[in-house]
Amino acid sequence: MGKRVCVFCASSDLSDKIYLDSAFRLGEILAENSIEVAYGGGMAGCMGRLADGALSKGGKVFGVIPKFMFDLEWGHDKITELKIVNSLSERKEILLESSDATVALPGGSGTLEELFEAITLKRLGVYLNPIIIVNIKGYYSPCIELLENSIEEKFMDERNRQMWKVVDNVEHVLSAIEQSSIWSPDSKNFATVKKH
Repeated sequence: MGKRVCVFCASSDLSDKIYLDSAFRLGEILAENSIEVAYGGGMAGCMGRLADGALSKGGKVFGVIPKFMFDLEWGHDKITELKIVNSLSERKEILLESSDATVALPGGSGTLEELFEAITLKRLGVYLNPIIIVNIKGYYSPCIELLENSIEEKFMDERNRQMWKVVDNVEHVLSAIEQSSIWSPDSKNFATVKKH
């Protein structure tokens, strides 16, 4: 098990309580297992609850936030470390490069974009760590169906299905990380789907 897990999630305070509570619980679980949380640095919605959950158990929380968001006072002021960067792209790069696994909780367009970038980088052999999709209330089911369809329609290789694991709740995140397939940089050799 790695020492830092990147979590992508939403900043909406209006989402269903189950999402907010799940984010808090994931923070608790990671802290209870001495795993540092790395996330987008925000204090609202699931982002804030994730950080608060980890902090409530004495955990470490590393946040990365673009300057324009920090200037809007969106940053969490109680986390262990808050790094201010120039762009969303820089934020993603730091979070992925500094973590031993990536977890996607339900979220909006930003969370989806972060998840798909992680999957894309893994497909290209750039990012090799586990990717866990937490499908609370079936939120990600249409997304998972789309990924499966992209394999069926030969836009991705059958082997790409091993790039992510899906769990129904945060209690199964750590076991999914531990059970994830080892991913090799050689995966770039089948990133382009070709005739055999």
